Amino acid sequence: MTIDQEKKQSNSVSSQKNNALKAVWENVQILVIAVILAVIIRTFIAEPRYIPSESMYPTLETGDRLVVEKVSYYFHPPKPGDIIVFEPPMQLQLQGYKKEQAFIKRIVARGGDTVAVKDGNLYVNNQPLNEDYILESPHYNLQSVEVPNGYLFVMGDNRNNSNDSHVWGFLPEKNVIGHAIFRFFPWQRIGSILSTII
Repeated sequence: MTIDQEKKQSNSVSSQKNNALKAVWENVQILVIAVILAVIIRTFIAEPRYIPSESMYPTLETGDRLVVEKVSYYFHPPKPGDIIVFEPPMQLQLQGYKKEQAFIKRIVARGGDTVAVKDGNLYVNNQPLNEDYILESPHYNLQSVEVPNGYLFVMGDNRNNSNDSHVWGFLPEKNVIGHAIFRFFPWQRIGSILSTII
């Protein structure tokens, strides 16, 4: 092998190494960008959630997987009828629930509204609500309470099997993580989760 051939072979090996390193570096950059985008999307735009209990049955079932969007509440406050995911308030954290142990419930009232449960009906501002989405009428009564400003009153659609505001009180709006809008699993029930106008 001549000196020129050796140089060419050496240059070829060096070029292959450089190309391999360049490809690895490009892949690392793509991976870093993907991770950053995933964190940004999950923090500020949307995230997947899993339903661990029957508290929202029949609207949501145990094992359902949802998309929870976070953008709309930058522009308007949560409203009655919305199904929301939220961090447990201090009342629940004192009972042993962890801050990251998210809950999902339906908003039935917000600051300034009055809420009562009597004779199997939910009353908001002294008006009975027609709730065709709940499993059954509540088997309990709740004396009329006024929701403080900056707070929400939330309930599960499975009214008699739900650890919600009728048990532990008002939910601070700041605890809201996002609005459940879409079920992506199981496949046979895939579709949007429409808020009910209350």
